[in-house]
Amino acid sequence: METAYIKTPLGIAKLVGDEKGISEFIVLNADEPLTDVIPEALEDAVYQVNEYFEGKREHFNLDLNPEGTDFQKRVWKGLQDIPFGKTTSYLELSKTLGDAKAIRAVANANGKNPLWIIVPCHRVIGSDGSLTGYAGGLYRKQWLLEHESPLKQTSLF
Repeated sequence: METAYIKTPLGIAKLVGDEKGISEFIVLNADEPLTDVIPEALEDAVYQVNEYFEGKREHFNLDLNPEGTDFQKRVWKGLQDIPFGKTTSYLELSKTLGDAKAIRAVANANGKNPLWIIVPCHRVIGSDGSLTGYAGGLYRKQWLLEHESPLKQTSLF
């Protein structure tokens, strides 16, 4: 496995993967030295992540290889179907996956997503529209949703 640390608007991100795909992308709460030379296996992921933060990319086209249970992987696959700039609730995601009663298990799997942003777990909100849990912190979740929003706040002055 190769690892790279890159700068993002949300902080230093850790990217892990190899020729089989990306297995982890998280934003750290501490500083790490940035990677000087990006490993070849991670170059495309770094390029696409940078495009996303520059507002030039809405979908990722990467081979993914996260570690998780079959159920978690099914939930993470379902997250990839949430369109850019849209949100869904944990209940709606549970229904989409075929079992409305699995809402807690779906929320738990969502919280264990090792591929932040690439697999858009930040697009899942509470049924009442509230921002609920995000492993990276609610301020990051809010930033990501605002970044993806088709309605940009403009200055009045």
